[in-house]
Amino acid sequence: AGAERANSGIERAIDLLQQVSGRLILTGLGKAGHVARKAAATFCSTGAPALYLHPSEALHGDLGIVSSGDLLIAISNSGRTEEVLNLLPSMARLGVPVVAITGDVDSPLALHSTVVIDAHVIREADSIAEAPTSSTTLQMAICDALAVTLMGARGFTSEQFAIFHPGGNLGRKLLLKVADLMRVGDRIPIVSQDDSLQQAILTISAKSLGAAIIVDSSGRLAGILTDGDLRRWFQEAVDTDRPFQKGALQQVMTHDPRSIRADSLAAVALKMMEDHQITVLPVVDFTERLKGAIHLHDLIRAGLA
Repeated sequence: AGAERANSGIERAIDLLQQVSGRLILTGLGKAGHVARKAAATFCSTGAPALYLHPSEALHGDLGIVSSGDLLIAISNSGRTEEVLNLLPSMARLGVPVVAITGDVDSPLALHSTVVIDAHVIREADSIAEAPTSSTTLQMAICDALAVTLMGARGFTSEQFAIFHPGGNLGRKLLLKVADLMRVGDRIPIVSQDDSLQQAILTISAKSLGAAIIVDSSGRLAGILTDGDLRRWFQEAVDTDRPFQKGALQQVMTHDPRSIRADSLAAVALKMMEDHQITVLPVVDFTERLKGAIHLHDLIRAGLA
């Protein structure tokens, strides 16, 4: 019920938030202060610069972080928290609008705020109905609703979200490119299509990638020879009672293998490997010239799988 009553205030607050040219300043004391801290972190991670301002410290110098163009979100269930109320005259002098999230729309905080979001709850959830429980849950939900709605209004994308979370799994999936992980230079097991099968096998063993990548005379991708290709070739020899003779590389390798571009997302390479049950992808440029190679283990080590 409290969330429903808050809707109209949230709509007006969103209109105000979209006009902010500076930062969102969140304040509150006690449990409301913890909600404000979390809300500031949520706003930051969703593209809206925000910070928490302790109301007591603000009155002893920290108020200097607030400037014209900012907006204050003040959280107080009673709407009578003295330390929070003491900030209001300074906000008025600076021309900073105030969005109040309070359980009492007739409180001093509500009466002196630009926009009021009704966060009233019938009672707290504890046995004596005193500990901030239901009220802080609703305050948190309102702050999340503001952040999520603002994200949508600003057209905030998952790629932008990843930029603010480079250490998380989403950041790795959306920011890491094949070029960041691929093996290049002497680490690529390159074999010419004119080389022998024996040379290709030696290259596989030397480079420890489980495959040799075959190129033509112009350096363009021509095929790939994997451990699986060799096993199938030997198995066919056993099944047909064919002697283990020297085979031509062209007869054993996989022609026209799947490949990927260096500027592709590493997550795309992972999906390609999973979908087609392969462990090595040649990396090519737009002319199909070989530029590198990426192994499934490279993606696992990067935390993508």
